[in-house]
Amino acid sequence: MDKSDTPSTGTLRADVESAKSYAVPTGRQLANPNPLGFGAFATTLMTLSLSNMGFRHVENQTLFIGDLCLLAGFGLLISAQWEMVRGGTFGYTVLAAFGLYYAGYGVLLMPSMGITNAYGGQTTEYYNAFGFYLLVWSILNFFFFLASLATNIPNIIIYSALELSYIFNCAAHFTLADGNAHMGTTLTKVSGAFGFVSALAGFYMLCHDLCQDSLPFPLPLCETGSFFRGRKKGAKRVE
Repeated sequence: MDKSDTPSTGTLRADVESAKSYAVPTGRQLANPNPLGFGAFATTLMTLSLSNMGFRHVENQTLFIGDLCLLAGFGLLISAQWEMVRGGTFGYTVLAAFGLYYAGYGVLLMPSMGITNAYGGQTTEYYNAFGFYLLVWSILNFFFFLASLATNIPNIIIYSALELSYIFNCAAHFTLADGNAHMGTTLTKVSGAFGFVSALAGFYMLCHDLCQDSLPFPLPLCETGSFFRGRKKGAKRVE
């Protein structure tokens, strides 16, 4: 190797100093991804809930595919990734799960997918299959509800009302599968009502995280984490 190709000590020192001057700053505060997540969740859920409650006699939910796949699907997934960067396990899990859930629900409604036609229309098997789909999601959401107990009151309302919405919607589909259309419609409306409550709590969280500085009054969250932390501190360690 020629000496001219070997960097001198002075050149190395200059390179190090140059690298230092372009170092990425640490401690930079990240934007809060929760407003987008809560907004996408609440907007999509409220639209579906209004339909389930029978407002304006809207039963065909195909038009909601835009919200389901784009606003909720992409919006919640984007929020989830930044929540992961911030180190929020609960936020990342629920945002990602519901982003994929809503996107999948939108796919189920796409006429081009032919999912309903695969069952020969809204048959007994179709309603039973949809009931299983909602039943398993109610189990997953139950764990989200348990985790929310150590967060705050609006979060608890979101997941508890959503759990009841899943349960009643599941019961409605099983009832429709049994041929009881009147009871199935009633249970669907009850499911929509609990979904509406969950969406309202989601909008409350959106307002708290996004609009708090613009309001003349505070929006309390009623944190519940201190109660559970207190129980942990008081618990005896088992060797």
